[in-house]
Amino acid sequence: MTGNQSAADPPPLLEVRNLVKHFPVHTGLLGRKTAVVRAVDGVSFAISAGETLGVVGESGCGKTTLGRAILRLIEPTSGEILVEGADFRAVRGKKLRAMRRHLQIVFQDPFSSLNPRMTIGDAVREGIVIHRLAEGAEADRRVRHLLEEVGLHGEIANRYPHEFSGGQRQRIGIARALAVQPQFIVCDEPVSALDVSVQAQVVNLLLDLQRDRRLAYLFISHDLRVVEQVATRVAVMYLGRVVELATADALYREPLMPYSQALLSAIPVPDPVTRRERIVLSGDVPSPANPPTGCHFHPRCHHPGRDAACARISPPLEEKAPGHWVACIKQPPTTVPWDVQLQHGATNPPSRYLPDLTAIRA
Repeated sequence: MTGNQSAADPPPLLEVRNLVKHFPVHTGLLGRKTAVVRAVDGVSFAISAGETLGVVGESGCGKTTLGRAILRLIEPTSGEILVEGADFRAVRGKKLRAMRRHLQIVFQDPFSSLNPRMTIGDAVREGIVIHRLAEGAEADRRVRHLLEEVGLHGEIANRYPHEFSGGQRQRIGIARALAVQPQFIVCDEPVSALDVSVQAQVVNLLLDLQRDRRLAYLFISHDLRVVEQVATRVAVMYLGRVVELATADALYREPLMPYSQALLSAIPVPDPVTRRERIVLSGDVPSPANPPTGCHFHPRCHHPGRDAACARISPPLEEKAPGHWVACIKQPPTTVPWDVQLQHGATNPPSRYLPDLTAIRA
C-alpha cells in the first residue's frame, strides 16, 4: 500500500514496501537475545518527484530510524526500498555508492554533522570529488555556486564550522547535500535546533530549492506547524507504524486517527485571546520492545467507541476516504466486519468521531 498511487500515476521516485527495522536486545553475561525493539514495524509509502512527505509523531516513534533505514545508513531488517523501480536494498559496492548519490540527508544538528577539522569548502567538495562530478577549478566553482545558492557568500569556503551560526551551518549542510545533485533528500528535523526567527528562512530555502530542482523530501519533524507549511502529504507514526497517511489539507482539516487528533490539538494558537480544546492523552508512550497487543494506541485512545476488540485486533491501514488512510477499526468505513469485532469482544460498533479542533475566542 503506497497511499497515493493509481493506475494513471507515473511511477514514484521512491517506494517503500513493508519496511522493518528491529534492534535486538541482548542481556546477561552471554549476551543472549531476549527481546527486539520494533523501531520501524512495517511501513509503506511512495514519494514522487517534487513531493514532500511529512513524517510526524512523538519522540521515539521511529521517524529518524525510518529515514536512516531508507538511506541504508542503518540496514533494514526486512522490506523493500525501490528507487525509480530499482531495488536499492539489493545493490552493493560501487553500485550502492552510485545510487546513494541520488539519496541524501540533512541532519538535525548542523554542528555535529560537520567535521570541525574540515573547511566549509572541503565539506561541500567531498561529495563532488568522491562521485567524480568535477575536479580542480571546476570543483571550486561548483562549491562557490552551491554556497551562493543556499544564501551564503562563496568566499566563506576557507572558513571552519565553528565560525558560523546555527542557521548558517544548516545552510552549509544543505549545500553539502545538494553537491551531488540528488533527487531525494531526507530532512531529519532540519529546523528544530534553530531559533524560531531562522526556522522560516531555512524552510523557505528548502521550498525554493525543491521548486528549482524538483527535489523530493521526506521531512521528519515533531513541529506540526512547520510540516503544514512544507508537506504535500503527511504520515503520522506511532510505535514504529504509520497510523494515518493523507494529504496535508485532509489531515489538518479532518484527522481521523485519535492519535493524530491529539497531536493537532496540541498545536499552539498564535493569538493570546484564542484557545483550542486540548486532547490530553493518558499514560506514557509504551515501549517499542513490548508494544500493546491489537491497536498499539488503544491504552491511550480517547475514541468513544474504544472497546475490547481494539486490544485484540491489529487495525489495518485502510482507506477511509480517497487518499486518506487510517489504522482504526472504530472509524468507518472499515474492512474489519462487525461480526469479527464481536468475536473479539466488541461492544461498540464503528462510529465517526471527529472532535472540534478549531480555535475559539477565550
